[in-house]
Amino acid sequence: MQFHHHGYVTSDPRILPAAGTGVDRPDELPAEVDVLVVGSGPAGMIAAAQLAQFPEITTRVVERRPGRLEMGQADGIQARSVETFQAFGFADRITAEAYRITEMAFWKPDPARPEHIVRTARVPDDPHGITEFPHLIVNQARVLDYFAEVAARSPARVVPDHGWELTGLTVDDDGAGTPATAVGPEHPVTVRLRRTAGPDEGAERTVRAKFVLGADGARSAVREAIGRELAGDQANHAWGVIDVLAVTDFPDVRTKCAIQSHDGGSILLIPREGGFLCRWYVDLGEVSGDDAHAVRATPVREIVERANRILHPYTLDVKDVPWHSVYEVGHRLTDKFDDVPAELTGTRTPRVFIAGDACHTHSAKAGQGMNVSMQDGWNIAWKLGHVLTGRAPAALLDTYSAERHVVARDLIEFDREWSGLMATRPEDLPDPSVLEDFYVQTTEFLFGFRTEYEESMAVGPATHQHLAEGFVLGRRFRSAPVTRVADGNPVHLGHHARADGRWRVYVFADDGGGSPGDAAAPRLERWARWLTTSPDSPVVRYTPEGADPDSVIEAKVVYQRDHTRVEVSDVPGAFLPRVGPFGLVDHEKAYAADPGDDIFAARGVDRGGAVVVVRPDQHVAAVLPLTETAELASFFDGVLLRSCTRSS
Repeated sequence: MQFHHHGYVTSDPRILPAAGTGVDRPDELPAEVDVLVVGSGPAGMIAAAQLAQFPEITTRVVERRPGRLEMGQADGIQARSVETFQAFGFADRITAEAYRITEMAFWKPDPARPEHIVRTARVPDDPHGITEFPHLIVNQARVLDYFAEVAARSPARVVPDHGWELTGLTVDDDGAGTPATAVGPEHPVTVRLRRTAGPDEGAERTVRAKFVLGADGARSAVREAIGRELAGDQANHAWGVIDVLAVTDFPDVRTKCAIQSHDGGSILLIPREGGFLCRWYVDLGEVSGDDAHAVRATPVREIVERANRILHPYTLDVKDVPWHSVYEVGHRLTDKFDDVPAELTGTRTPRVFIAGDACHTHSAKAGQGMNVSMQDGWNIAWKLGHVLTGRAPAALLDTYSAERHVVARDLIEFDREWSGLMATRPEDLPDPSVLEDFYVQTTEFLFGFRTEYEESMAVGPATHQHLAEGFVLGRRFRSAPVTRVADGNPVHLGHHARADGRWRVYVFADDGGGSPGDAAAPRLERWARWLTTSPDSPVVRYTPEGADPDSVIEAKVVYQRDHTRVEVSDVPGAFLPRVGPFGLVDHEKAYAADPGDDIFAARGVDRGGAVVVVRPDQHVAAVLPLTETAELASFFDGVLLRSCTRSS
């Protein structure tokens, strides 16, 4: 964590100075805003936390509830989400209070006594070593608390406005602000709100916005207002979910378990944080077409009785039920995640977006809902931040629906298969180990690392992918250990990239250590000189006048030699920028390969060097040779606006 560059700091450095719209931020909802986020769930709060990094933008979050969420329905935190928490600065703290999953146990009917269950397998949670981040279980409310803290402590000081529900929304856009240009000053979205709590309950008001993000759940009023519909499979299978404090002789009660019984009933057991609480997903069976959701009224007593039948010969003695619910498995998806009809995409700017359950629903047993929703929110938020500050053309907003719709579709296909396997009697499966095999084979997807965005203005072509095979275009930047040159500290390269809206350019040096005397060193030096002096350089072209040189694009270098053979004085100035009002040198942008875990070998980086461009949401946007500065300039020319130029 870096601070003091704007002066000596004695208070909590995570609380950033208020700036722009965060200075004297009004408590009352203003009549006009840049972005109105509807809903303070995972998608809404990560969007708020990201947009709060842009103090030029007026962002408000309205939530129907009168206050913070007390008990959330979601609890599974996949490794990709923890990686995301790292970018927002609270991964360590939430990990400390969470339950960590290290393995999963599978229980099935005893062949000798089918009415009894027996453990048939224990599977490591990350058998392939996919990630350094853990798989966690923690109350959704705590995730929202942390994002709320980030938003409130960021320059724009974004705090949710509780007790407001959306009653109507209209878009009056005559074509101004087309995708070819930055968005102008107009506020074409009119939102009608009603007070749901407080002394003025029932009061109504109107807010005009440039953009609206609907993160208001499966019954989304925003989705309905823009005419989008959830389409797909009808719910036909019900599950009871209970968080319990209980006494049981089931030996794996503190291990994640998939339990299948002889009569087809199943349980997914998830230990919760704190050491005593557990969540039980209990199979309630098929739901008839004329049920009219009556199954949702299933009492806790029946869910517990069903759990005991599945667990036999073990017993579950429930002492307290802090929370319970009944849901029916349904897989539904909207055709698009914004308000622009498919046939008009590219002809006008989308003004209203939907994220999370508002545009895709599925079962909870794969632990993907909250995790995928957060990536929805992050994806659209940094793009809105760029467009509204003039950094990027409005066409960038079209990539949100294009990228995230594919992810949601793949998730629903995965969840349909996983839910089907969980609900199938073991004897009806083609192989006794098919469930655990499927779990192991799909680990990368489960962890959230399979997402791969297609080529677009925000993801370049794969022409040079061979130069860095481990940094796959469109996928998230997969970190690896390196050593910081300035102080010899071992760090993870990607862990120092904060969710601050900046692009990253990682330069993997072609030489052995950085000394000007090395035969190959001039190639890196020429690249670095071009970045800081050429009028074609994206740093020169897109950094605003008077701003720090790394305020839009942050460049870092990784050398192939051990850090003891790299002198800081030989590191090009592009990687030692002067920042802050005092022009202090930032020494934390030059790294060396870890001799014990060489990043060049681990990520398949060509020894001749490579340039890896990473988006603000950590997805790899371009892989290029050190010699192709024109291609690097061309990529940024396609995604950033020259209206953000400083004089060179």
